[in-house]
Amino acid sequence: MNKLCDLAYQKAKKVIDSECSPLGLMASSNGYPHIWARDSVITSLGAILTKGHSDCLRISLQTLADQQSELGAIPNNVSVKTGKLDHTNAGSVDSNLWFILGHMIQYEKSRDISFLKASWKSLEKALLWLRYQDSNECGLIEVHEAADWADLLANRYNILYDNVLWYAALNAMTEMGHAQGLQTDKYENMAKDVRHKIRIVLWVGSENQDEWGPQCPGHTEWKYTLSQVDPVLVKRPYFLPYVSFRDFGDYCDVFGNLLSILFGVANQAQEKRILEYLYQVNIADPFPVRVLNPIIYPGNKDWREYYRNNNLNLPEQYHNGGIWPFVGGFYVATLVKAGRMDEALHQLEKLAEVNRLGIKEEWEFNEWCHGRTGRPMGNSHQAWSAGMYIYAYHTVKEQKLPFLDHFYHVN
Repeated sequence: MNKLCDLAYQKAKKVIDSECSPLGLMASSNGYPHIWARDSVITSLGAILTKGHSDCLRISLQTLADQQSELGAIPNNVSVKTGKLDHTNAGSVDSNLWFILGHMIQYEKSRDISFLKASWKSLEKALLWLRYQDSNECGLIEVHEAADWADLLANRYNILYDNVLWYAALNAMTEMGHAQGLQTDKYENMAKDVRHKIRIVLWVGSENQDEWGPQCPGHTEWKYTLSQVDPVLVKRPYFLPYVSFRDFGDYCDVFGNLLSILFGVANQAQEKRILEYLYQVNIADPFPVRVLNPIIYPGNKDWREYYRNNNLNLPEQYHNGGIWPFVGGFYVATLVKAGRMDEALHQLEKLAEVNRLGIKEEWEFNEWCHGRTGRPMGNSHQAWSAGMYIYAYHTVKEQKLPFLDHFYHVN
């Protein structure tokens, strides 16, 4: 580690200190004083590795569970000021997914079986809500556009990101159930089915040929869509961002593909192809990482006029090719998982550099930066930018993935 990496680690811990509230981990004290489901869990990957923050995730999960809906939906976020669901924000499918994964991370950290047992009813409700998002019972969940972390992007229907998390959540429920002595084979079987279907529906190329056996399920559901996808695309070095009714996205959702590797959806051949592609397109230039490639421009079928909202999702900005340092942390972790340690260290150094940038001062740990200039454009002091830097730092230093390494060993 160089001195900049070590300094960035200390600065990141100070950000985390400022984000711990009585209700859990805030997304940001500057702009997002809420307990966001996805932000708090992602932030916790790094936060609970630092002294004094061992309870932050547990408190966040309790806050979210307290606001769970009658049908099982976990809120997108809870206001720290009121302690209630902030209804000014639309719901999101990945809140339930990260809520389940958060409990798995909490259990991995604490081995607190009593908290797990107390949370089990809420977890089963959250999982049942997710099962109802599979409206046609094909195995994969269907998601409206802009209904997850990419809240201004037209990914839709069978989305890579959400279904990779769905696979991970089912595996998490299996492990947490076994820890309590419960019979959860159905979740394990569902997980295997989800992984198989992601590989056949969202991957175009020979790397998934082993999935296409004579008894392969899923042919009928996607028959007409895949008959168009395969001849048009022939092959792609990444999982497609989504497949919908006779339609598909033809760009790389970087976060979704990184998670496919980290959670064991991608097989070894797919992992190699994805990482080679990200290297070839220099996805970490100028900083790790741009979250979409190639960029979506007006006139593309996936362009939406609402991308212009607040000047956010224009080309090379926000979800449309902007740089998100927290996803950069996942990139570093993925490189470590793949054994590419020299590159992981190099990208950690660049991650320290981007977190050092600021609009008003150094070390703002900004939300996101312009994809071409690298200049900060989002809100400052983002908890997940700091938390994922801490996590990335530990993965490089220890050459392993705390809390996540068991996921890609499953099955």
